[in-house]
Amino acid sequence: MLQRIFQKYTGFLRSLKAVYVLNNVLNIGRLWRNRPLYARYGLRKNVLAPLGSADFATHHPDIPWLDHPDALERLEAHPQFLEMDVMLQDKVRQFVRDGFLVLEHYHDITATEAMNAEVDHLLGAGKAGFNYTGRKIFNLHEQSRLADEHFFRNNRLLDLLSFLLGKRVIPFQSLSFVQGSEQRAHSDSIHMTTEPPGYLIATWSALEDCPEDAGPLFYYPGSHRLPYVMTQDYDSGNTHFTIGENSNRRYEDRIESLIREHGLKKEIFLAKRGDVLVWHANLLHGGSAITRPGATRRSIVCHYFAEDVLCYHEMSQRPAIIKKVMSDE
Repeated sequence: MLQRIFQKYTGFLRSLKAVYVLNNVLNIGRLWRNRPLYARYGLRKNVLAPLGSADFATHHPDIPWLDHPDALERLEAHPQFLEMDVMLQDKVRQFVRDGFLVLEHYHDITATEAMNAEVDHLLGAGKAGFNYTGRKIFNLHEQSRLADEHFFRNNRLLDLLSFLLGKRVIPFQSLSFVQGSEQRAHSDSIHMTTEPPGYLIATWSALEDCPEDAGPLFYYPGSHRLPYVMTQDYDSGNTHFTIGENSNRRYEDRIESLIREHGLKKEIFLAKRGDVLVWHANLLHGGSAITRPGATRRSIVCHYFAEDVLCYHEMSQRPAIIKKVMSDE
């Protein structure tokens, strides 16, 4: 599929919306499922056409339950929350306040060591490879049963994520890293977007300890409460037919200005092997600079959409192609 080719390709064709429409045509069976959602959310477009936030005159009010102003009060009255142990309750409260939570030592050493060995094997055998960034391995779970079952579709974790969103989650994408991303601050919602907004959630699992010189994750607590930044909120360079050449850089520039405007405070996540970071769709986060040559930051990131919402990619203006929904299994 074109999607696989474009993982390494960086040329002019990436900017043409027509190329993504062609990829949509090749995936028409999956995208055809979106027709009821288009009707539900008042979208009068062909399911194969480019799609962005600007296509919605107003956003649907059915936002995630923990995004409401009275979320903490709702939480304290929820029967499932009351059945959680005290430590987990505190973590869920933190998710509401700060936009993230940490599950310490969630994965055992055996699983993380096995995952690292499998990544090295798949890379060495040419069965997996980095995308054009040279840092990200897309959807390793498609080649690795361990990545799929233990990390990507971990049932206990899926239950927690579904509780946090208030809807059942659908595993969508995994990203595996050997080195840190060194990516500037961003919100995942510019890349993986939903209508209504906010129905995306992500996990980052540490496959080894991450010291400060290895490019650890950073995030801005509370930034998830800021308005979502979409392509119409900055000079994306998009036209009717093309995606702006410097759209991503200009977006990250806009995020940096918001961080300064709101006086947000950066925190560094010095993860221990087996820790899992869970974060909100709009939490501003990124990867610190690697200051020790050759330092690794082995990890696996998993992204999840909620069921019964419309999913798309705001920056590239295309509907999301969900390869396998859990109800089909």
